[in-house]
Amino acid sequence: MKERLKHSLLFIILVAIDQGVKFWVRQTLMNKDPLIFIPDVFSFQYHENTGAVWGIMSGKVQFLSIFTLIILVFIVFLYLKIPQDRKFNALKLITVFIVAGAAGNLIDRIFLGHVTDFIYFELIDFPLFNVADSYLTVSCVVLFLLAVFYYKDSDFAFLDQIFGSKKKSIQNNSEDKTVAKSEEEENKDK
Repeated sequence: MKERLKHSLLFIILVAIDQGVKFWVRQTLMNKDPLIFIPDVFSFQYHENTGAVWGIMSGKVQFLSIFTLIILVFIVFLYLKIPQDRKFNALKLITVFIVAGAAGNLIDRIFLGHVTDFIYFELIDFPLFNVADSYLTVSCVVLFLLAVFYYKDSDFAFLDQIFGSKKKSIQNNSEDKTVAKSEEEENKDK
């Protein structure tokens, strides 16, 4: 319980940082020249993104808001099902960052009708992004690395309780067919 309280506090802090920085960007950079840190390399510039990551699905704010909310509820549900074993501390922490990133952008979509993006790497012409996007991207990369190099398949057995095991259902299905076939053969013999 204490851990969930800490994670809730971390979530609030992460969302507050994201929203605070975006508020500052709107106040400082909207309708103004970019704030250049390294010429032709890195700057902050105001951009209203009405789509998802890198402007995909531009103009679909309502759909993206509903979709994000559904995904958030699902991720929080999964977070609550993660075992209280120390082995899963990193997974729980990553989940907090993912939820904070999604929530930060959801708040923008609901209250502004767009997501405020501002971080721009001009050197590689990378699409503008924001703090919440950073939470999401870094968390997903770390999650992938943990899934590949740290956790074993058996560590995710708790998911079988939620979704049911495909292996078990396949095994049960083949056992049912074997039993049915045996019964059929017995009936033929009679």
